[in-house]
Amino acid sequence: MVSTVQNIAIDCADAYELARFWSRVTDGPLDPESEPGGEFAAVHMPDGTTLFFHTVPEPKEIKNRLHLCLRPKTSRDPEVEWLLEIGATWVSDHRKPDGTGWAVLADPQGNEFCVLRSTADRAVTP
Repeated sequence: MVSTVQNIAIDCADAYELARFWSRVTDGPLDPESEPGGEFAAVHMPDGTTLFFHTVPEPKEIKNRLHLCLRPKTSRDPEVEWLLEIGATWVSDHRKPDGTGWAVLADPQGNEFCVLRSTADRAVTP
């Protein structure tokens, strides 16, 4: 028996707004049925996986047990700066002087995610 991950579900305070943020981050399209104020919203990834956002009444209070890790197409540090410009916030910096490491950010509703080195970054510094 084998299962395929169809979607990654993320509880949040505003499904549509958070889906809009992640749509910008991933360049994945918003599901056409996603609407402002709706209980659900989704962003479709090119590989067929869906980021599925569900509005819930309770606030986020502790560190995520599951999080997304992003590998930018260009380079990690400019990607981090862009993500901060569009609404992410710093959580912790695990970047090292030799260029290795990662950055931990939070989306506009406090869900942590990592920004890894790009493939080009990794080619320069193993």
